[in-house]
Parts: sequence; structure tokens; C-alpha cells
Amino acid sequence: MKVTEMDIPGVLLIEPRVFGDERGWFVETWQQARYAARGMPAGFVQDNQAFSQRGVLRGLHAQHPHDQGKLVQVISGEVFDVAVDIRRGSPWFGRWVGAVLSGENKHQFYVPEGFAHGYCVLSGQALFSYKCTDTYHPETQFAVRWDDPALGIDWPLEGAPILSDKDREAPLLSEIPVERLPVYG
Repeated sequence: MKVTEMDIPGVLLIEPRVFGDERGWFVETWQQARYAARGMPAGFVQDNQAFSQRGVLRGLHAQHPHDQGKLVQVISGEVFDVAVDIRRGSPWFGRWVGAVLSGENKHQFYVPEGFAHGYCVLSGQALFSYKCTDTYHPETQFAVRWDDPALGIDWPLEGAPILSDKDREAPLLSEIPVERLPVYG
């Protein structure tokens, strides 16, 4: 597998090795020792899946305390996936990195704890899957506005996205009380 650290340390793009022949293909999507050797935590405790249609944008979501690291991938379809550093005191605070993930390229994206995460669906439909380092704690979850001008995320959208009420009404990062944000280091 090939692992590339993105422009923000700790955020990783993973290209698993794919074995294919006339029957189809096989890919190992998680193996604790191999992934841990490449800098990912061994302690994933929850797996989730989401199915969405073209134009759906989910995010930018975080929870603190009970921050979640996420190993994300697309089973079918294609998404643009984004990680935003929201750790107060981080030299990369407010910066984002993104990657196209698809059922075809089989790439994975590791979003560390302390980051807001979101994605938009580029294909007709997409089945999105991810592992989390902590369980869902709705009382600690919050969202950052997907189109916050200070973040300047270049979403590859055609027209207005399809949003949940929570995501549509999310505050700008600058409007979130500082004590709600995780701490760098």
C-alpha cells in the first residue's frame, strides 16, 4: 500500500494494493499492524456507512470532547472528501485538504482527531464507509459551515448542494466558542 501525507501532517491518503484478474478484484481495506506501522491508530471502535445521491454535501462535522479519527473510503460511486484542521493553537488551523475517493480508485483518507470532516457526492450515487476511533456522542457533535469563506474550500459542485438543516445552519468556524474546539498537541 502507498501512504502519502497530505499538506497537513497526520492527514493521510492511502492507496491500498488491489489484486485483480478476470474474476474481479480483491483489496485489503484494514489490517491493524500494517496500518499502525503507517501512522494510523489501532483503536477503531465503530464502523459507519452512508448512502447519498449526487450533489449531497455532508459536513463539516466534528465532535469534542470524544474527538473521532476517521478512516474513510467509498465502496461505490465518487466523492470529494475534505479534512479541516480545527485544533486551536495548530499552525494549520483553518486549513483544509481534500481528495477524490471512489469505488474505482479504492483510495482511503485518514482524518485525524481534531479535524472537521465533510464530503460531497460527485457521482449519481455513492456508498461511503468509515471507521472511527471513538463512538458517536451526539451531545458533543457540532458542525462548521461548509462554505465558510475563511476556509475557502474549493468544492467541485455543480450548483447548490443538498444539505441537512444542521449543515445549512452551521456557524462559521470563527463563530464557534473557542472552548468547543480541540487543542493542538
